[in-house]
Amino acid sequence: MKLSKKILAVILSALFVIGCFAGCTSGTDEADTTDSAATSDIKVGFIFLHDENSTYDLNFINAANEACEALGISDENKIFKTNVPEGQECYDAAIDLVDSGCSIIFADSFGHEDYLIEAAKNNPDVQFCHSTGTKAHTEGLSNYHNAFASIYEGRYLAGIAAGMKLNEMIEAGEFTADQAKIGYVGAFTYAEVISGYTSFFLGARSVCPTATMEVTFTGSWYDEAKEKEGANKLIANGCKLISQHADSMGAPTACEAAGVPNVSYNGSTIDACPNTFIVSSRINWAPYYEYAIKCAMDGTAIDADWTGHISTESVLLTDVNTAAAAQGTQEAIDKAMAELEAGTLHVFDTSTFTVTVTDDKNVNATVDENGMLTSYMADVDTDANYTADTEAVADGYFHESEYRSAPYFDIQIDGIDLLDTAF
Repeated sequence: MKLSKKILAVILSALFVIGCFAGCTSGTDEADTTDSAATSDIKVGFIFLHDENSTYDLNFINAANEACEALGISDENKIFKTNVPEGQECYDAAIDLVDSGCSIIFADSFGHEDYLIEAAKNNPDVQFCHSTGTKAHTEGLSNYHNAFASIYEGRYLAGIAAGMKLNEMIEAGEFTADQAKIGYVGAFTYAEVISGYTSFFLGARSVCPTATMEVTFTGSWYDEAKEKEGANKLIANGCKLISQHADSMGAPTACEAAGVPNVSYNGSTIDACPNTFIVSSRINWAPYYEYAIKCAMDGTAIDADWTGHISTESVLLTDVNTAAAAQGTQEAIDKAMAELEAGTLHVFDTSTFTVTVTDDKNVNATVDENGMLTSYMADVDTDANYTADTEAVADGYFHESEYRSAPYFDIQIDGIDLLDTAF
């Protein structure tokens, strides 16, 4: 009888353990099913200025696909609106996405902002997220948000690659140090573009101190003919290397045809330009998309102004094309990247550039007797008159993308000549 009791006790104990295990397993399965259902039920909408033919928009499209895949969102529950102009069409696209059941909607171009804000005001139960915009922190809408990344750091690193290439060509006797002129094709004279070409220039000058730069503007984010024309104009002016803040293959293909080194933006152009492409920097939007969509799924608040960094893998560089880049380029980039991450290097270190103040240039700047920037009142709280409202210089450097996510560095530093300012 004693033995039977022991056996019974063992059996009961085993049944208890099995029951607990089954209960735990059942609970896990149920939680997984719930999470999966929540993931698959949410609909996400994306508004793109152009389509995959634009390097800029392709970067966003790839990030959207990556984020949705990571979160288990089916193709049926992600809706893309491509070739949406910066006008009423954006509002109409947003409303169509709302009517399609989207809980969160993203737009990718600066000029989409006012129309997305209007859609957000009229649809308070839907979350609206806008990349490169400036007004979320002043609009105060709980369902409207801006996002950007510290791409000026990526452009600085790409600039180092450019400077290394200039040094290599100087050492090879292709031109003299005082002829180390860079050309840059920009879209508009917005702070975003100014911040980008300035950080690129400062990266180049950090290794090639005699470098200068000319910038031309196209008045369009995507115009292949104008971008190619701009690059060819810069090459004809004696520019030895070209970079860009415009979205087509116009400038890179012009460089390939002319045999001029090129640093592109938003992705590698090595397939079309194997002999001249050096490196490219880009914002990786996937971390932000995942973050914002997950917030919408969980019902948690999304930051009004979100800024990604190198540390969040929101700023990336392509592989260096060793067929075109100077020897030692990757090592130089890695060294500077480590310093940026450690906080020992600041892109807009005021000791590395000078500024000229005139009645119609850099009017919000204060400089010392050597022309070094000591103070700058930036327009962070954007208004119609672009009123300066925030001191951006402290601790010896300009604090870009700290007081809002989108860039507000709009200073014209010495060494950079603008060929036109019509845009």
